[in-house]
Amino acid sequence: MKNPKASPVFTFGGFMKIIRPENLLMVAFAQLMTAFFLVGTTNKGVSVLQDYHLYLLIISTVILTASGYMINDYYDVKIDYVNRPQAVVIGKGMKRRMVMILHTVMNVVGILIGLLVHPKIGAITFVAAFLLWLYSNTLKRLPFIGNLTVASLTGLAIWIVGIYYQKSELLIITYAIFAFFINLMREILKDIEDRNGDRKHGCKTLPIVLGFRKTKNIIFIIAFLFVAAILFVTFKINEPLLFLYFGGLSLFFIAFMVKIYKADRKSHFSELSTISKILMLTGILSMGFL
Repeated sequence: MKNPKASPVFTFGGFMKIIRPENLLMVAFAQLMTAFFLVGTTNKGVSVLQDYHLYLLIISTVILTASGYMINDYYDVKIDYVNRPQAVVIGKGMKRRMVMILHTVMNVVGILIGLLVHPKIGAITFVAAFLLWLYSNTLKRLPFIGNLTVASLTGLAIWIVGIYYQKSELLIITYAIFAFFINLMREILKDIEDRNGDRKHGCKTLPIVLGFRKTKNIIFIIAFLFVAAILFVTFKINEPLLFLYFGGLSLFFIAFMVKIYKADRKSHFSELSTISKILMLTGILSMGFL
């Protein structure tokens, strides 16, 4: 009797699948838009697009984000076989030990590039890399804490541009808040979508601890806080175009919340996760109106 075919140690297709290139492009695009439209120039009066530190910062963020996806799939492989078996890479397109080696190497490279930008950025990237590992290892299986961690790191990806350049802090914080809340809702929606596999493997996410209906109520509370926070900061900035853009976006957001209210199937929550990405992209594009 023949042994089943062993999975390859590494495949390029498997690597590209596990790092979610479309999400990495979104992160890089968000940072580039933040720098160009919200920062504009360095303290020396030079365009940020001529500053190589910006590109090093983006590369560092993208590498660490990709590494975070890899370690997340490493720890979640059994859960993913239940929730989305067709998307599993580990054990099919890449061996577990190769994933861990790549994760470690990419973390070291990402942190070192952050240090080249500035010691402060290096320290932030180190903390971010640690939190991504901790999330995948432990926090993801806890109610709300894991969601909060990932959402905070998403907001940090935008805020770190302001931290480095120390310009347009309030505007950048507005977009960091936007990214934080949209991603927080998306992470909880993903937990609802994945509750079958999570329950089977002992996770204590919000839908498992509180139930389906109460978790949706949590999302509505977060949505209210999101709108309140965006309104507060937008009034503080007092930029007419920002009012206009977020006013138009609010119609899309209301439709999004109606869909959440009506959703009751796995396919519905998959669709909502995709819509939340579109909301994120539209928010990023609004930077061009300022």
